[in-house]
Amino acid sequence: MRIALGLQYDGSGYFGWQSQVDLNTVQDTLQSAISSFVGDPVVDSEAIKVITAGRTDTGVHALGQVVHFDTKVERNPWSWVRGVNAFLPESVVVNWAKPVVDQFSARFSAYERTYIYALHAGPCRSPMAASRAGYLMMPADTWFDIEAMQAASECLVGEHDFSSFRSSECQSKTPVKTLYAIEIVSMQPWLYFKIRGNAFLHHMVRNLVGSFLMVGTGKRPPEWMAEVLAAKDRRVAAPTFAPHGLYLAKISYPPEFAIPDPWLSNSWLPPSLLQD
Repeated sequence: MRIALGLQYDGSGYFGWQSQVDLNTVQDTLQSAISSFVGDPVVDSEAIKVITAGRTDTGVHALGQVVHFDTKVERNPWSWVRGVNAFLPESVVVNWAKPVVDQFSARFSAYERTYIYALHAGPCRSPMAASRAGYLMMPADTWFDIEAMQAASECLVGEHDFSSFRSSECQSKTPVKTLYAIEIVSMQPWLYFKIRGNAFLHHMVRNLVGSFLMVGTGKRPPEWMAEVLAAKDRRVAAPTFAPHGLYLAKISYPPEFAIPDPWLSNSWLPPSLLQD
């Protein structure tokens, strides 16, 4: 049977989602926990390969990650949640579990993904947010030009070739993606970017954030963003910004799969930011 799980994790202690030899990853941690719960790792662990909706990078977090795996073991949904969590570290939690049809794929059935980037800015960094948010040093009496960043975001909404914001290590078959909405929320000393799209390239959100900050700090005019997009050249965009503030917030699926919404009430991010 096929089981879908909803996950949250603090990615600061992991080398990203994807399994890697001799490195601590979220995928390996979860697969090990599932195998331990199943109780017969010799027989079943080979069959348990977790497929994710979106692979997160080193240091990146998830509020609404969705995965699926196939197993011959039958348990009720609450048993999967309670049992797998018993073998997970505090940094990873299963919020929900449910059996799904074989046609469901955590990755390929998804039609929309939402990322949030949390940035703390000011004269001093916050040690409490060191691994949970990005940081930019700014004098206490200055702040970002929010209107300029919002103007810069307009050219990005829609279907575009995002090669200028694509990592050289990206494995996507095409750089063409569709962004549905970009929200920039100012709550000084916090700045949040909420970006919804059908899919994202490797480092795309962090590269967008870096470029937005060039505009927001007055180093580039708003129209520069359109020039970067049109160039289709990674070298003309801003450097990749830090991973710590990036959150995979939500994955959306067609209603026929009845995939639960993520548990966002236990997030430290502002509740208004997490609403659709």
